Amino acid sequence: MAVQMFPQFMRLLDELRFEPTGKRIRALVDGGTVVDTTHAMIVWEPRRVVPTYAVPVADVRGELVAAPVEDVPRRPERLREGLPTVLTPSTAFGAHTTPGEPLTVRTPGGDRVGAGFRPADPDLDGFVLLDFDAFDWLEEDDAIVSHPRDPFHRVDVRHGSRHVRVERDGQVLAESTRPVLVFETSLPMRTYLARDDVRLDLLEPSSTRTACAYKGVASYLARGGTDLAWSYEAPLPDAGELAGLVCFFDERVDVTVDGVKRPRPVTPWSD
Repeated sequence: MAVQMFPQFMRLLDELRFEPTGKRIRALVDGGTVVDTTHAMIVWEPRRVVPTYAVPVADVRGELVAAPVEDVPRRPERLREGLPTVLTPSTAFGAHTTPGEPLTVRTPGGDRVGAGFRPADPDLDGFVLLDFDAFDWLEEDDAIVSHPRDPFHRVDVRHGSRHVRVERDGQVLAESTRPVLVFETSLPMRTYLARDDVRLDLLEPSSTRTACAYKGVASYLARGGTDLAWSYEAPLPDAGELAGLVCFFDERVDVTVDGVKRPRPVTPWSD
């Protein structure tokens, strides 16, 4: 019997997972180096869908001391209908799902309380997990944002000719026959549209900003106080083709592709 691959990955959600990386990884505080290693691990705690770095304790240029145990709220979310709930970055680093010891990282730039975690697992003995948000990060000499890139996560950008129509409450917000389609592991297909094909007069700039490890920093467009779309003005090099294009939340608008209305997906971005 044939086996579909992605459900096999999802069956490992309750496990502590890791994968070595050959990249040089550096963590900085105020420009000062706290970690410099070529022996990092990419680690997913149980139920976590986004990884963090684990680095050898010997490569940490700062003191590691015990941190108080905090009761950090967890926010289980569903990436896609039919998938189990997971913990995304909306659940803070301190909500650990495997046994271990929370640590404070003492650096010349100040203490990073709870920014480290020593898992009680023999395969990760001698390693400490670090809170991505507590440091600035470099892979080789390139800055990265949001979280470490998942080596099993793909983002494919494809140019299409499908007819795409976007509406909200019966009002047409965009229409295009030249979408750029983005297929990203575990997420719905996204349709990025040229600004000339979007009714920008019906939208207003939003103050919302988010970061994606694969695409960069996004700014948002809203209508009636609700964020409906986003755009990468200066995307990361791997997503350069998306620069300036507009992508709507399929969760918050009605999207018709080649005359067929798509159901609104159930994701963390649903209304």
